[in-house]
Order: sequence, then C-alpha cells, then structure tokens
Amino acid sequence: MSKNTLEDLKKRRSIRAYKLGQIKDKELDAVLEAGTWAPTGMGCQGVVIVAVQKAEVIAKIQKLNADVLKDPKAEPFYKAPTVLNIFVDKTKPTPIENGNLVIGNILNAAAALDLGACYIYRAKEVFSSKDGKALVKEWGLSADYEAVGHVLLGYANEKPEAKPRKTDYIIKIK
Repeated sequence: MSKNTLEDLKKRRSIRAYKLGQIKDKELDAVLEAGTWAPTGMGCQGVVIVAVQKAEVIAKIQKLNADVLKDPKAEPFYKAPTVLNIFVDKTKPTPIENGNLVIGNILNAAAALDLGACYIYRAKEVFSSKDGKALVKEWGLSADYEAVGHVLLGYANEKPEAKPRKTDYIIKIK
C-alpha cells in the first residue's frame, strides 16, 4: 500500500455540512468507478449505484428518509448536492456485504479526491415504501434489488477531527 493510500484512508470523515454547488462530473465518475471495483461475493457484481443530482428527486428521497425517522422536519441529507443510492441483487451471494464494500470504496475514493461524503442508513426502509418503490420502478430496477444505503457527496463545509482509535481495536495472534 502506498503512503498516499494510507493517508487517504486516515483522512476520511463523515461530512454533514456541504458547500453550495455541484461536484464536477469527472469527480462523480471517479467515485462511481471506485465503487465498481469493490470486491463482491464470487465476483457476482450484484450491485447497482443510482447517482442522483436532480434536486427535486433528492428532496423526495430525503423526505422519505425523514419519514422513516418519524421527523418530517429532519434533513438527513444535510443539503448534499449528490446522493448515491446503493442497491443489491438479493439473488446473488452475500448481497449486503457486497453493497457495503461498494459503499466503503465510494467513501474512501471521495476522501482521496477531497470530496465530502457521508454514509446514511435507512435506504432499505425508504425504498420499501410505496413512493420509494415507485422510484425504484422508474429507475428500471427489478424487485430482486434492495437498497442498502445512501452516500452523500459534495464539497465539505466542515473539517471534523478524527476520533482517537480505541486501544483494543486489534488483537494479534502470532
């Protein structure tokens, strides 16, 4: 592993405040490509990433997410200009693990490109709702696909400090 790779991994933070303005297409494409290179069970590649930059669609998904929270005033997407929605094919091996590995690659690639990113849960519930299912159908995904997470992307408007790593994170047996 190169020193730069390790430093990029260490600088990743969950960003919950974003500057106005959309990320560049080449940045989005690089992050999406990184997601496609994540390992998947038996190489099945049973993941689909739906990248949304259309403000009205983001607002609709955010409202559904806030509904899951039972807080209609919540803004769980923190005004991020791009929202990635990660779906997995439930008929493939290790679907949840596959989706989460894709999310990890996306988050780490965003950090390497100096983009802000944040993993948001509740996607399964969002896209299991009536309105969520309508979006999934509109996007052309079959009923075999289930959402596992959202990833927010944008230019960070904060610089959170890293929490210290816990002392018992690693156990070595030699």
